[in-house]
Amino acid sequence: MSFALGQRWISDAESDLGLGTVVAIEGRMVSVLFPATGDNRLFAREDAPLTRVIFNQGDTITSHEGWTLEVESIHENDGLVSYEGLRSDTNEVGILRETMLDHQIRFNKPQDRLFAGQIDRMEYFVTRFLSQRQRFAMQKNPLRALQGPRAGLIPHQLYIANEVGNRHAPRVLLADEVGLGKTIEAGHIIHQQLLSGKAERILILVPETLQHQWLVEMLRRFNLRFSLFDEERCIEALADCDNPFETEQLVICSLDLLRKKRRYEQAVEAPWDLLVVDEAHHLEWSEDAPSRAYQVVEGLAEEIPGVLLLTATPDQLGHQSHFARLRLLDPDRFYDYNAFLEEEQSYQRVAAAADALLAERSLSGEEQTALTELLSESDISNELAHIQADDSDARSAACQALVKELLDRHGTGRVLFRNTRSGVSGFCGRELNTYPMPMPKQYATAMRVNAMLGTSKNQDVKLMNQLYPENLYQEFEGESGNASWWQFDPRVNWMMEFLKSHRSKKVLVIASKAHTALQLEEALRTREGILASVFHEGMSILERDKAAAFFAQQEGGAQVLICSEIGSEGRNFQFAHHLIMFDLPMNPDLLEQRIGRLDRIGQTQTVQIHVPVLEDTAQQPLLRWYHDGMNAFTDTCPSGHLLHAEFGERIRTVLAGEAEEGELDAIIEETAARNAEHTAKAEAGRDKLLEINSNGGAAADKLVAELEQADDDTDFISFMLKLWDVIGVSQEDKGENAVVLKPTEHMLFPSYPGLSEEGASVTFDRGTALSREDFQFMTPAHPLVSSGIDLITSGDTGSTSVALLKNKALPAGTMFLEMIFIVEALAPAEVQMGRFLPPTTVRVLMDKTGKDLAPNVTFDSFNRQLMPVNRHTASKLVNASQSVLHPLLKQGDDVAMAQRDAIVAQAKAEMEQQLGGELARLQALKAVNPNIRDSELDAIREQISMVSAHLERAQLELDAVRFIVVTPE
Repeated sequence: MSFALGQRWISDAESDLGLGTVVAIEGRMVSVLFPATGDNRLFAREDAPLTRVIFNQGDTITSHEGWTLEVESIHENDGLVSYEGLRSDTNEVGILRETMLDHQIRFNKPQDRLFAGQIDRMEYFVTRFLSQRQRFAMQKNPLRALQGPRAGLIPHQLYIANEVGNRHAPRVLLADEVGLGKTIEAGHIIHQQLLSGKAERILILVPETLQHQWLVEMLRRFNLRFSLFDEERCIEALADCDNPFETEQLVICSLDLLRKKRRYEQAVEAPWDLLVVDEAHHLEWSEDAPSRAYQVVEGLAEEIPGVLLLTATPDQLGHQSHFARLRLLDPDRFYDYNAFLEEEQSYQRVAAAADALLAERSLSGEEQTALTELLSESDISNELAHIQADDSDARSAACQALVKELLDRHGTGRVLFRNTRSGVSGFCGRELNTYPMPMPKQYATAMRVNAMLGTSKNQDVKLMNQLYPENLYQEFEGESGNASWWQFDPRVNWMMEFLKSHRSKKVLVIASKAHTALQLEEALRTREGILASVFHEGMSILERDKAAAFFAQQEGGAQVLICSEIGSEGRNFQFAHHLIMFDLPMNPDLLEQRIGRLDRIGQTQTVQIHVPVLEDTAQQPLLRWYHDGMNAFTDTCPSGHLLHAEFGERIRTVLAGEAEEGELDAIIEETAARNAEHTAKAEAGRDKLLEINSNGGAAADKLVAELEQADDDTDFISFMLKLWDVIGVSQEDKGENAVVLKPTEHMLFPSYPGLSEEGASVTFDRGTALSREDFQFMTPAHPLVSSGIDLITSGDTGSTSVALLKNKALPAGTMFLEMIFIVEALAPAEVQMGRFLPPTTVRVLMDKTGKDLAPNVTFDSFNRQLMPVNRHTASKLVNASQSVLHPLLKQGDDVAMAQRDAIVAQAKAEMEQQLGGELARLQALKAVNPNIRDSELDAIREQISMVSAHLERAQLELDAVRFIVVTPE
């Protein structure tokens, strides 16, 4: 490289420094000052990453004084260049020396960078084009938000998420039974609302005990980083803002926090797009005296456009409270309880009519009359005729058409979603195995001594001593005790023998207390060397994740995971089939929660429940009450909370040893009778039409099929591996369908947003992601994908390239210019422009005559024939061909502009078809279903207007350019 004082150069690595000036040349080093930023850089003369800036005839250049000059001729003297041409300020011929050029000049347009010699490696150009293409596919894909979460492809969950998540400001009640995944559904909806731009600020209200569960679920499954707010966090946030709730976009807090007047007022004042309330059945309401919790949610729901209420038991506090929750969603629609009861009578007529259609049988005259009255706005005579005919296919189609019309008219079908286990497939059943064992004499002695000391007069204390005798024994051992109870407790001996005889099986063990879980792990490790993981509430979220991952690991992982009661909340281990209950909880809901860790959709085998019980303790009668009274082990018990409320006090008396003989049998008999009543009532009250609307039927199955196909997209995997390779991320094959990513010192960029210094283990396989919670699940919706694409496309990387083409059919020296344009309409996120016109690539391939070859020569096939060329040679080729390239750039721009107009027109037609069709459908539905809110219709009209306006302003911009020269073989 030949340097002279005053020459202008640009840094290849730091083009944003602007135009540099050579200020010193000493020996083998050259010093360059960049006046625009005040930076000074020292380079080795031989291999300095610098490009000499020499403009060409026809270019317009700017002086440091601000006036411009159109270059007519170029003169060089002692290594310095002067430009002669017409000045813009005086309209006279003038001379501008290169030392007087504007320091702020940046070569960020592809054509400027190409002519300035800033030429990138060919693989960067290819990666840039593929990144633009991938970004387009991601934004146009309507299922991206559903594909992204680490969750199984469960039909009813996906249907609800798709149906609700695509609405403007959805206001619905999610009321699926336990184990059907309401949290997953809510997470899907939240994820979809955020990804589409329909929502930006979200508040989740949960009971205090579930805060961490939600925090972990949102992060682990949906890559959503919520902030946990408590009183301490609110006080800290006051240092940044008067309203702590305005310091974060995504917030989780307990309902108890907002019972405080000041915190409630701050939450209401903060702008939110979506409110999510878990365990909504605890919101007690009466017309005269609504609870404080209800009033808090009501105040928020009045201000926040979108509301999701979650409850597994919508009628737990009575039917009136169920109405009150619907009232939170739409107070204008559900304004009077008596009017609601009258309306429900008509729902039953709709459901009865649907039963006949679902059976796809001939209809009685009375049923035909009922259908004609219910669907009076439509002429259904043809459908009724087909149903009465012998053609089974025609009958089936007619029945389905009428069911769809009934669904549209169903009273709460648009605001209430409820799936039941009986209506959803995918459960493998349960089997109870009990192991009665004699009570150790050490426990009997401890109980006898405790009774003599008179320290257990309180019923609760007596009950705990009876249920958990190991705790009482440890009290007598004192703090210096070494937890010797597990050396003689027969349950521990039995468990060790069970584990040794089931070495190849994963086993989940649950105990009530964290210290019991820790001591059991010690017993297994020290006595038999059994590999076990512990999981309890005293561990951090990261520690729990590691413990769960160690248990999930098939080879070399823990055989056993020992959980405490609270520590197991919210975790699912359906890859295991054996559950050991070391003790029993006092609440049937907790019992169901324990079994629910394994008995979930996705479980592939019958869940084996093992319960070792000590004779002559409260464990035996409690086991009988659960099993004989509620059938709670082998089946779900939705009425468990009702039975516990009705018989809880009596059973506690029995367990504490204070009841009369025969009382247990009486309680079990009465419990079984009441359970049968509740079950029969629930079955009679099942709204089958609502369940059809909630599980999605064929539409849900279609969603699953489409997502399964998307999961098998090997092109996406290839793209991501190539992208990481180009960025400079280390990739190590970890086996088990996993790759370990780590940042390196040689990356193209200082950092990779979302990739920590420690790196990350990722997998593209959904099954692996579900079983290994320490692996991140890579889909087009993962933040590492979008941030990686942004790294490439937001800067200059790959925007220029020069390549050689070896082709015997073409004369040597033949030139092509490949231009990649982007058509883009910038708009706020809520406009959802990506749905109709995401940044769209327009590829133009010009030969030297100005003909566009792109329609006949694909990017991939053309790229395979090209060879890279070193930068020095590339710069010479460009400089020698400038007279050809300048007009080709202009012609290419004209070709791309014509395509831009066609792309915008197509986007507008697509928008009118989709949004116009959606508006027309909802307007028609509103005539027969009052649950269509005016705000939904207004939002669609507003979106149509905004999309149209932004489409008119869509811009065309050259994003990348590649110069190709044919070379002889």
